Amino acid sequence: MPQTLPARSGALPLLLLATLLLTACSKPAPAPEPLRSVKVITVGEATLASGLEFAGEVRARVESRLGFRVAGKLLRRQAEPGQVVQFGQVLAELDPQDYQLAQDAAQAQVAAARTQRDLAAAEFKRYQALQQQNFISGAELERRETTLKAAQAQLDQAQAQLASQGNQSTYTRLLAPAAGIVTAVEAEPGQVVSAGTPVLRLALEGPRDAVFSVPEDRVGAIRVGSSVQVKPWGGAQAVAAQVREVGAIADPVTRTFLVKATLPAAARLPLGITLAVAPQALARGQAEPAAAIKLPTSALRQEGGVTAVWVLDTATMTVKSQPVQLAGADGNEAVVASGLQPGMQVVAAGVHVLQPGQKVTLWKAPK
Repeated sequence: MPQTLPARSGALPLLLLATLLLTACSKPAPAPEPLRSVKVITVGEATLASGLEFAGEVRARVESRLGFRVAGKLLRRQAEPGQVVQFGQVLAELDPQDYQLAQDAAQAQVAAARTQRDLAAAEFKRYQALQQQNFISGAELERRETTLKAAQAQLDQAQAQLASQGNQSTYTRLLAPAAGIVTAVEAEPGQVVSAGTPVLRLALEGPRDAVFSVPEDRVGAIRVGSSVQVKPWGGAQAVAAQVREVGAIADPVTRTFLVKATLPAAARLPLGITLAVAPQALARGQAEPAAAIKLPTSALRQEGGVTAVWVLDTATMTVKSQPVQLAGADGNEAVVASGLQPGMQVVAAGVHVLQPGQKVTLWKAPK
């Protein structure tokens, strides 16, 4: 008995050490795959648009870049972007001190020239009386008359210079040429501007245009006077507009032609909003609208060079990859030529975080 007890005592630490080593070498159990929430849409046939659409915007028929007619330091600017202004309203002012001094100098020149003219006129009148009494010759009287005419011409010149300097002083105030909306500001107080430098952009009240660009292979079909359907971005109600101008030269960068269509006054669309423009000249001209399967582009993904979507199996609530063939685009949606059947449920968002056979749950909007 005394010999067996030490043996058992030495084996117990070895057994505990082996157990610890085996526990440290074993791999942890894999974490369960998360149950992802997905948004799905039910595949169905939808009507294709009747023609091509282009992105456009609303612009004023006349938009002027306003600047001062004289140079100077911008003293203050009373107009801000988006402000509605009326005819004759002061938009900005230059420092008028130099022009006021020039006007004062011109007034002094007028006073001096008037004095010289009055002196020459009095002398001519006196010499005229002497000539009538034959005290002087006719040639002497003519010299006095010439002096009077020269003095009158100098007065006229001084008065013209005074009027010009008065205009220069007036030009230090930038006035609105018509009622409109300030669309941009291009100079700030303290800045020294030269004559003609744009300070503000003003969209004048009046007709407004839908402006859009057409590629060079389509512009030939659009004529002045043709009709276009204009719909505000995200709006449901379309309005009819009429093409009034087609650009004669392509843009050197985009190689597109600018087209302007007159909007009806009753539309009252805000300046600068985005439009979807559908020229009637580019409509497909089919008797009945065509039906096709359309998907949002967020549902598409690339898998080994093939376009595919995730299809939901409602029985097992798992997803599987389904290759599709695309026929083109219709607005902001992709037209599917093959690979899907009406009634299928396709994942519309979060397609890049899913795996084949992965279990999912339907996404519900928060209340």
